[in-house]
Amino acid sequence: MNESRVIGPIRCDQALVTEQDVYLFREGTHVRLYEKLGSHLRVHNGDEGASFGVWAPNAKSVNVIGDFNRWNDQAHKLAPRQDGSGIWEGFIPGVRKGDLYKYVIISNFKNYRSEKRDPFAFYAEIPSQTASIIWDLDFSWQDEDWMQNRKIKNSLQAPFSVYEVHLGSWKRKEEGHAFYSYREIAKELAQYLRDMNFTHVEFLPLTEHPFYGSWGYQTLGYFAPTSRYGLPQDFMYLVEYLHQNGIGVILDWVPSHFPSDANGLAFFDGTSLFEHADPRKGFHPDWKTFIFNYGRNEVCSFLTSSALFWLDKYHIDGLRIDAVASMLYLDYSRKPGEWIPNQFGGRENIEAVNFIKRLNLQVYQNYPDTQMIAEESTAWPMVSRPTFMGGLGFGMKWNMGWMHDTLDYFSKDPLYRKFYHNQLTFSLLYAFTENFLLSLSHDEVVHGKGSLINKMPGDDWQKFANLRLLYGYMYGHPGKKLLFMGQEFGQRSEWDHDRSLDWYLLEHPKHQQLQRWLKELNYMYKTELAMHENDFDGQGFEWMDCQDWERGILSFMRRAKSSASPILVVCNFTPVPRTNYKIGIPLGGYWKEVLNSDAKEYGGSGYGNMGGTEAAPLPSQGKFYSLSLVIPPLAILFFKQQKFQPEGPF
Repeated sequence: MNESRVIGPIRCDQALVTEQDVYLFREGTHVRLYEKLGSHLRVHNGDEGASFGVWAPNAKSVNVIGDFNRWNDQAHKLAPRQDGSGIWEGFIPGVRKGDLYKYVIISNFKNYRSEKRDPFAFYAEIPSQTASIIWDLDFSWQDEDWMQNRKIKNSLQAPFSVYEVHLGSWKRKEEGHAFYSYREIAKELAQYLRDMNFTHVEFLPLTEHPFYGSWGYQTLGYFAPTSRYGLPQDFMYLVEYLHQNGIGVILDWVPSHFPSDANGLAFFDGTSLFEHADPRKGFHPDWKTFIFNYGRNEVCSFLTSSALFWLDKYHIDGLRIDAVASMLYLDYSRKPGEWIPNQFGGRENIEAVNFIKRLNLQVYQNYPDTQMIAEESTAWPMVSRPTFMGGLGFGMKWNMGWMHDTLDYFSKDPLYRKFYHNQLTFSLLYAFTENFLLSLSHDEVVHGKGSLINKMPGDDWQKFANLRLLYGYMYGHPGKKLLFMGQEFGQRSEWDHDRSLDWYLLEHPKHQQLQRWLKELNYMYKTELAMHENDFDGQGFEWMDCQDWERGILSFMRRAKSSASPILVVCNFTPVPRTNYKIGIPLGGYWKEVLNSDAKEYGGSGYGNMGGTEAAPLPSQGKFYSLSLVIPPLAILFFKQQKFQPEGPF
């Protein structure tokens, strides 16, 4: 502490919290608690200092300790509000931005004493240090163009191609393998995303988390970006820079559970305040974490405020909600007798369902140009349908069924794939029941699962051909797209959060060519309306042939809402090339081969259709026209209808 500073006695005569705040807080509808609770630098009666506010209804006393009072737990005692809200508050003159602090809470319950970090802190010490830091969120934003137009970029009809990133291991400094800061990585990441034609980046949780190995999914700082990579304003700069380069930013957010660290939310005031007291509802057996009590209105206000905080103060364009299934089901990952049924005897967590609906309503009411995306792995109905229709109100839902079926199919030796053909076609039976996002995420390349390239069967040539085919099939299939970092260039080793991706692989042609293929897929997906405009509408998809399981061929057409040219997609899931393969199509004209995964520039053998082919007026498979195609082995072809055949050599 600077000895020249004078830290005054605490004042409790004026606080930020109003009666209206208390009413909304207790009702569960306060959406901006971060403006009232926590620490806030301000001037009070002519004195500079900070207001403090914390919710601890079962506390006997709450003191603020910090480096400014030499961690003296008797120096600055907060006062409880006399309205039954459980909020303690006060103003401390002389404290400054950058001062460290904690709350010392002595409970009415057996005089339980603990030192807690501030649940509403904007900034915290770098883990494993545990103090909160007094900070402000001042920043001069320069992303007006993006913010004014992002409604178009984030709409359900827009291209949505997401690059999923764990910031601490995307790339590290060569010397000492230290982290890049938010500011240091901004230019390189933005340039890479632009070069690769991704539309959005999704960060694994950057909310402050004590255990780096949790990848951010064990969050304690629901209002603080992790200090591992810099200041809050540094993260703002990263978001701003991405926006200036036309890239949307999605943040992974975890309202489903929190870690049991003694300095965090657990037993916050000596009782189960944020979590359920009964471990059958309040403790997660898989992750050894606590589950939020969604039946407590104040907890709902806390979580909803956190969600809106990132959209408000950090200009985040969407939230991906982690582990929604664990919130919806009371028996999630539990054996009989280890869970408590709801009041109707069922397994649905009605309190969590109500919270999710209210959360989505609040987000879309306040920020209608953002997206809420659910990671939900079950058949819960209408996850991405509006609440007024009986849905949960999300904008999109990860298609976990498509991911599991598709990866299982691709892991099979092509000789036996004909027996599993339905794994490719089944997803189209339900593809338009939700607004699906197709994900090949970090979860598929960890915990012994290996990298995507090593899931593919065959020799190295076949592995790369299969992977190009997998990516092409994902981009052809209806739904938005997400790919985890490193898989775009064929990362061979399983993802390791403790080191950088293997960028040296791009010194080898096969990895460069795979990366180029993904770049071209993204470009086609972005620029061709037929490939994205009807991602969630069955009118945009039509099978040409889904029954040729014997030869492992699938063909279908994608259409736009407008009069834009349709795209024909043809897949060969076997290593056998097909010549003079006839496909019935409903439209005549010249069909240009716009992408071929077997082209030599992508590492293929160079089989193809000489740039395109003319549809013959010969009916086939119930269609008025047909194409006679050369279909390369383990490859996917994309054709675009042209009104006239181009003149001259191809």
